[in-house]
Amino acid sequence: MTFTPAAAQTIADFLRDTSTSPEDYDMILTGDLGKVGTQLLYELLEKEFSTDIRAVHNDAGLMIYYLDEQDVHAGGSGCACCGSVLCTKILGEIRDGKLRKVLVVATGALLSAISPLQGESIPSVAHGILLTDGRGNNE
Repeated sequence: MTFTPAAAQTIADFLRDTSTSPEDYDMILTGDLGKVGTQLLYELLEKEFSTDIRAVHNDAGLMIYYLDEQDVHAGGSGCACCGSVLCTKILGEIRDGKLRKVLVVATGALLSAISPLQGESIPSVAHGILLTDGRGNNE
């Protein structure tokens, strides 16, 4: 998965820079790694950063489908999954008080139409966004 290393680095850097741990968050949401990228994310975080986010992690590409009931293979992947899940489910749960502190890590490619034709790699990016309930009870 092209985006997974960027997501792992962004999560690790954010936790280090804020002196926090995964347990400090109600959710760490990535988008959109799907089933394969999510497993790779866990492996990268554990191996390279000694960090386990499994207890609080979810991926928008996995949340959007029922993997056992729908033939979607590894789940969703693409720019629409993260935005769709964030704007419908996650923001609603923050508003309703079900979630207080969510780290959103949206992933994407810095794609040029010419780079792949030239045999170059496709760099990826992951943007970290901290969302809180705004009630002042977040450290």
